[in-house]
Amino acid sequence: MVRIEKQGAVWTIIHSRFAEARNAMDPDSAEAILAAFKEFDADDSASVAVLWGEGGAFCAGWDLKFASTLSDRAAFQRHVVDGLAFPTGANPAPRGPLGPTRLELSKPVIAAVEGPAVAGGMELALWCDIRVMAESAYFGVYCRRWGIPLLDGGSVRLARLVGQGRAMEIILTGRKVPADEALRIGMCEQVVETGGARAAAEAMAREIARFPQAAVRADRRSVVETYGLPVREALRQEWTNGVEAIFKEGVSGAARFAAGKGRHGDFAKI
Repeated sequence: MVRIEKQGAVWTIIHSRFAEARNAMDPDSAEAILAAFKEFDADDSASVAVLWGEGGAFCAGWDLKFASTLSDRAAFQRHVVDGLAFPTGANPAPRGPLGPTRLELSKPVIAAVEGPAVAGGMELALWCDIRVMAESAYFGVYCRRWGIPLLDGGSVRLARLVGQGRAMEIILTGRKVPADEALRIGMCEQVVETGGARAAAEAMAREIARFPQAAVRADRRSVVETYGLPVREALRQEWTNGVEAIFKEGVSGAARFAAGKGRHGDFAKI
């Protein structure tokens, strides 16, 4: 159902439920993917993760066959309202319906999107830091037609990527957003040939993983944490996140540059 394939510092987390549900997410899959990402974040040897749906579909969303079993109010209360509700205060939240969508990782994740990433599957892709889409892949709030709202961060993250008005139109109409449009409006960062999303995402992951990781993670954290803050507070947060990375990696990196008699502006060796 869920497995991890490791290539050095790059981990590919694979959801394999295509034949039965086009990789729709049931509770067992959600728990397994959440556990895989927690393992990735805790392992010092892992730097970048790729999330990929095996079989030609990224994720068809929340498993509607499971959702159809919740017509009994007591079952709905137990599995959804109580089981997935945000706690009071700063206590850690339980998983989202799609698994890791409330998880705040310290390392980057790249979504490798083939075929549909719709409804909660779109939300799962939006949770990732970067999205690589096959040219035949597509997004869409397809849960619109079944009366299921966005519960895994889609209404929050989509507006931050593409702007409120465009996000509102995509969310309320529930229409298909093909890969070329997703690239144009900022819902994804790269489009590749069909069948090539995983390889392209893993290649990007290796590029990121080859750099000193304290600085990578500090900069990633700053982008996430400073969104929406006043400029001065954002700059203060960026400084807090980055200053220790300079001592951990930047000083020794500068020493390597100096020892190699590098010149400022000479970036061919990067």
